[in-house]
Amino acid sequence: MRKLLIFAVLVAFFVTSAFQVNPKHASILENDIVDLAVQTDILSTLVAAVKAGDLVDVLKGDGPFTVFAPTNEAFAKLPAGTVENLLKPENKAQLVAVLTYHVVPGKVYSKDLKDGMKAKTAQGGELTISLKNGKAMVNNATVAAVDIEASNGVVHVIDTVILPPM
Repeated sequence: MRKLLIFAVLVAFFVTSAFQVNPKHASILENDIVDLAVQTDILSTLVAAVKAGDLVDVLKGDGPFTVFAPTNEAFAKLPAGTVENLLKPENKAQLVAVLTYHVVPGKVYSKDLKDGMKAKTAQGGELTISLKNGKAMVNNATVAAVDIEASNGVVHVIDTVILPPM
């Protein structure tokens, strides 16, 4: 029994010491969602799209927002020419619809996600959350990184661009 108690104390010590305060965390929270995306190379296509859609000021606003952020690879999986077409000024309304479909008002953390959950987007549509084999899915996109804190919300990185029903 004593050995078990000592083992439990050692495990508790090593587990708690592994979770030290990250000095970079404070600076991360000073950055809003747009600033974080700009600093993340794998989100450069998303940043270009947000700029083309004139959504920078919105996503720099108070929020809070939850953003399901597609990577550059996610945009590359779209049919050839899709991104270029969406970035054209004459397609701005469609671009804004696609981008705001990735935004949910409020903060939704990974611990809040439930299988079958519906989330209303800023675009007006709904996203469906599913949990399979330890992975979270948003519609047909796999969540690759979760709970990235920003001063005005939280970001989850996804591997596929989710398109609103049109």
